[in-house]
Amino acid sequence: MSEPELRLLPTDELLAAVVGDVAEIRVLENRLMRKIAELSRREAAVELGYRNVAQVLRHAVRWDLKTARQWVARAEFLSGSLVELPVTAVAMAEGALSGDHISVVAEVMRELPPEAERSVVEFALAHEPSAVRVFGRELAYRLFQRDAEPGEPLAAEPPANRLRMAWRGEQLEVSARLDKIAGAKLEALIDPLAKPRPTTPEEGPDARSRAEREGDAFADLLDLVLRADRLPEHGGEPVSLTLTMSYDALVRRTGLAVLDNRVRVPASLVRRLACNAGVIPVVLGGRSEAMDIGRKARTFPASIRRLLVARDQGCAFPGCDRPPKHCDAHHVRPWSEGGETSMGNAVLLCRHHHTLIHQSDWEVKLHDGTPTFIPPAWLDPARVPRTNTRLHTGRHVA
Repeated sequence: MSEPELRLLPTDELLAAVVGDVAEIRVLENRLMRKIAELSRREAAVELGYRNVAQVLRHAVRWDLKTARQWVARAEFLSGSLVELPVTAVAMAEGALSGDHISVVAEVMRELPPEAERSVVEFALAHEPSAVRVFGRELAYRLFQRDAEPGEPLAAEPPANRLRMAWRGEQLEVSARLDKIAGAKLEALIDPLAKPRPTTPEEGPDARSRAEREGDAFADLLDLVLRADRLPEHGGEPVSLTLTMSYDALVRRTGLAVLDNRVRVPASLVRRLACNAGVIPVVLGGRSEAMDIGRKARTFPASIRRLLVARDQGCAFPGCDRPPKHCDAHHVRPWSEGGETSMGNAVLLCRHHHTLIHQSDWEVKLHDGTPTFIPPAWLDPARVPRTNTRLHTGRHVA
């Protein structure tokens, strides 16, 4: 199709054409990988005087060596392990899954039984590879839950926290191994301090790597500890760690609580942790938190935000796995149009998906308390509602 013809196409038709082209490319990728697998099978590298097939492809098609190795690895998987994943093989042959999808599906299926493959592939057909990895990890947890049984006593000796410090010239090298409680607390403190600096005309965007930003955040944290009365705020309240569990489980001291970084801890730890400063218990079914302030204010107070964290456990957009500390509270019905500031009119969204909801044709509704998202017609002509399966993974099991 020529450039002038492309310019005349409606946006939805142009996007449909892109989707069709990608499917054709994936079919060609499948065919290409089978040919690369055959080169490996017949030991073409030895025949041509190369160390391996990746080195051959590096010269033959001018790929970077890293790219060539990725293609060879996928080709070998296609000719070997994919035989054990028939549903994945069909989806790949049809051009429905990319090479990255195939790699991730293979990775998660190593921890799952064969009957779970269809659920993983169905999820992969609607989500990007990174979301498939998260889905597989959560599915494996639900299928092979290894947490302590309700009422089971804790181990006599919890893992020891370790910290090592050594001066190397003019710098102090620090390494630590922390248990999951201490680790979650450190993450909660570091995260708001490690955000990239705002882009300015004078300095441009923040050029620091993530490691450098977190290193500077750790240094800032030391200063804040020395000024304990001036701790940073995050999400409108002082930095804190949230524990979420059902009221019945708390009373019986059984079951599990979930930290705001989604780490699970036994109920026997909850009461002790809830006594510590900076640890907030959110009890599902309790009545001590305000759930609705109507039209009094646009900004969500800390009490409602804590309940949103307990309900959504992070960005509620389908396939997103951003934790609560990276999320904003969004009015489902805009406050400017009469929407109330309440649990029944709110959803947690990361900055990216918050912007997407405001600027695109995606719609969000609450269905029986579950955030439900309706895609644009160009993405799904039927506009079938979608939810984030993080909290409902069990229903995807075959």
